[in-house]
Amino acid sequence: MNPPVDFYELQKRQKIRSAAVVALLLVFYIVAVGLLLLAAWLTFGLFSVRPAGSGFWLKFAVADIVFAGAIAAIHYFDAKKSGAAFLLKRLSAKPPDLSDRYHRLFADAVEAVRIAAGIPRADPLVLPTLSLNSLALIHPNGRPAIVVTEGLLAECTRDEVEAVVAHEAAHIARGDTKILTLVCGLSSFFERLRDALEPDHDVPAAPSFRRRGSGGGAGFLYIAAFLGTGIIRLLGVFVSRERELLADAAAVEFGRSPMALARAIYKARSRNVFIGDFSQAYAPLFLIAPSGPGEAGAPVPRWISSHPPFKERIDLLAGMAHQSAEAVSEQVREGRELRERSRTIAPASPTPAPPPGSKPPEMPEWVLLRRDGSEQGPLSLAGLVEDKDFTPAVRVRNLVEGLDGRAGDFPQVRDAIRRKRQGRPAGPVRFNLCPRCRIPLGSTHYEGVPVRVCRRCGGKLVDLPDMNRIIARREVGFAQEIVRKADIFEKEHRLDPAAPKTKTNRPDIRLTCPACGFQMRSRPYNYQYFVPVDKCLSCGRVWFDADELEILQILIERTRKD
Repeated sequence: MNPPVDFYELQKRQKIRSAAVVALLLVFYIVAVGLLLLAAWLTFGLFSVRPAGSGFWLKFAVADIVFAGAIAAIHYFDAKKSGAAFLLKRLSAKPPDLSDRYHRLFADAVEAVRIAAGIPRADPLVLPTLSLNSLALIHPNGRPAIVVTEGLLAECTRDEVEAVVAHEAAHIARGDTKILTLVCGLSSFFERLRDALEPDHDVPAAPSFRRRGSGGGAGFLYIAAFLGTGIIRLLGVFVSRERELLADAAAVEFGRSPMALARAIYKARSRNVFIGDFSQAYAPLFLIAPSGPGEAGAPVPRWISSHPPFKERIDLLAGMAHQSAEAVSEQVREGRELRERSRTIAPASPTPAPPPGSKPPEMPEWVLLRRDGSEQGPLSLAGLVEDKDFTPAVRVRNLVEGLDGRAGDFPQVRDAIRRKRQGRPAGPVRFNLCPRCRIPLGSTHYEGVPVRVCRRCGGKLVDLPDMNRIIARREVGFAQEIVRKADIFEKEHRLDPAAPKTKTNRPDIRLTCPACGFQMRSRPYNYQYFVPVDKCLSCGRVWFDADELEILQILIERTRKD
């Protein structure tokens, strides 16, 4: 029986494998370009010499080597320049919001760990997804970046976040990130080529434009693209699997907490879902190999897995702390139970009563007088100038002044027309007012996220990009009254397929966005959760009336699986 392989033996193996990567890439390019040249010959007849002659194969070999060298050089510089940027843009990675304490904790962890690892600088970035994962990349200017998901920041404790950051910093310090970023970036060319050659079943073919022999050439091109993608993916597996074990060991060296990293990997494995629309060739960059579309939870054969077996990683890390894998799962379970018990209970918002001396909401003061003698209104100033029948020549009535006349004769209407032409709100705007109560909004934090709240009605104004943070976190618990409202809503709008999805008891009033002054639209939160909210299509903010945000959280938490 062979003795278990230790980390020193793994490091020796990786040096040998890294030296072989360049040779494998050269062989790969020669083979792939050879297939492309054969496809070009079959399609266009580039060579005058028949394949049976010896002169053909000499020309073919020379052309293959020349084109392979040129394409490899172009491909290398393209992957180095745009590989990381392409992936970060695809996954919508953003710098941390330092006003958010979860993001501040992550940024501080990156700064502390990169000093311990001897890295001059590392950029922290956050992915707006509920899954638990992390990765490290090298920007085109050579500066590394450590990226984590919102789900990881929400579910992991401080020492677990630091352990994950230490794992990614170990990849950077060892040079793994530079190699993996390059190898993963090489697959983009072949991915685009294969996608372009796949038939579009929604578009009927045009036989009149087909050329003789094009089918065979396209077939060879598709084979070359398919083989290129597969070989790059296998190459990523070849250079990444044992590097994960070495990065785990180096992370323990930096942070001195093997159980924290084991718990983070355990949580990530239990909550690993589809993280974004990207090729699986990028999987070696992540802490845990993410699932592709429709592959969540599907087992991956060992020979194509870009990561070592989950149990092997947990056993090695637990062994460093003289613990067992069962102890890791027990600590995760206890931590979740403790977090659930420590949630702050959010009470239901009472029905607001107008405070003494408060002013009523502003009322519409304009009426549109139509030529047929009918009237439309009362309208607000913005509603007047946005009406389909409005022109400066139509007659209007101002209810406050008691005057009738041409719309263009009123100075406030002329100002509204000018603002509308400039792309600004037509009506006069008073910012930071509750769209229901018309009183100033206050500042607070909800689930660690800065939000604006009305102290009178309990409504909340939230930036739409911040919603993933709120949904991922579980600091706030819910009173029985809010849970009862969620049960009623779920029964009426989700469990009953015949229930009308747009019928609600919300006031039928067009609200004004407190941030930009444009009118908000009543829309479902999304097509899975038909909780009605008011969305500003101009600045991307969402207004939740009292208890609507809490009801949405309850419905989403019921569908999440840990």
